[in-house]
Amino acid sequence: MPRIDTIFERLKRLAAEAGLPEVEEASHYGTPALKVGGKAFVSVKNDETIVLSIPIDEKERLIEMAPDIYFQTDHYRGWPSLPVRIDAIGDEELRDRLVAAWRFRAPKKLAAAYNT
Repeated sequence: MPRIDTIFERLKRLAAEAGLPEVEEASHYGTPALKVGGKAFVSVKNDETIVLSIPIDEKERLIEMAPDIYFQTDHYRGWPSLPVRIDAIGDEELRDRLVAAWRFRAPKKLAAAYNT
């Protein structure tokens, strides 16, 4: 199984474990992604990196907190997207980040109905 597929399987498993409703498997700019309400909240960039949707004001805090996991490139500067080193993040933290990314992208009523 190609590594990107393995990473995508991990993302799908963690989203399912978190009980996230209305998650769709799709592609985003040609790479595997999970979407809610037609909007991608996480995508697999390559075999080392995923990209999470995140409010811009939270990006710097996460990068400062764990620069070994979260980082920034010029491509994502100023956008609500955060690259993540997939091998550096554990399942528990990744699940939490997926929930936050889902909430950020989900329609307001759907997000309000989801309780963790």
